[in-house]
Amino acid sequence: MNLQYKGINVFYTDHGKGNAVVLLHGFLENTTMWNPFIPALSKKNRIICIDLLGHGKTECLGYIHTMELMAEIVQVVLKHLKIRRSTFIGHSMGGYVALAFAEKNPDALKGLCLMNSTASADTPEKRKNRDRAIIAVKQNHKTFIRMAISNLFRPKNRVIFSEEIKYLKKEALKTPLQGIIASLEGMKIRDDREALLHFTPFKKMLIISKKDPILDYNALISQTKNTHVEVVEFPDGHMSHIENESEFLHTIMHFIENI
Repeated sequence: MNLQYKGINVFYTDHGKGNAVVLLHGFLENTTMWNPFIPALSKKNRIICIDLLGHGKTECLGYIHTMELMAEIVQVVLKHLKIRRSTFIGHSMGGYVALAFAEKNPDALKGLCLMNSTASADTPEKRKNRDRAIIAVKQNHKTFIRMAISNLFRPKNRVIFSEEIKYLKKEALKTPLQGIIASLEGMKIRDDREALLHFTPFKKMLIISKKDPILDYNALISQTKNTHVEVVEFPDGHMSHIENESEFLHTIMHFIENI
């Protein structure tokens, strides 16, 4: 479904009835990443998937898509659907957006699951890597996308999930150049939101992968010290929904049911 906001098209899907669950995709992804899980999740819940700015069928809004601006888009969709409280599950960049939303609207969340994501800001080194990525995107965004997608997986899984990777690349190539750069710029300047893991009233979960090539395992574990955040560990890479599909589904269904 489509919604107009500030002169752009915002795309979302809405399946099932019950408690609202908002699924937010990561960088270079879109709502289609959630398709394998919607049949099971929508049996007892209302599942809302949103294409974030410059991804999927949602257009760009300027040249820097901050996490706050993306969260504003999420808020617009939920307001349009008259949903006051919901559970958020965010993959990678989607987790950053969910945290930005939670910071502004803590009472609107029943639960938050950060999946292969982090509450920390980018380190100086990571910010330099984002700048390098922006240069690479400007030089040849198709080459950048193909490499970036493969690098999200644990090395041995790049062969095992070659068909899935091919599909992911095809979807990612639909992401416009402006959308890719605007997201990299937005992620680079995002705030540290570790305090939200300590001081928010809603239920929280962190899904961590031991061989995640993007996020440091030990840094994620240290974020959850002295918090009530439930930690679930998978053995593979950044793409838990593919590399550990059945375990991932079981984990999030259990999380949603126990809120």
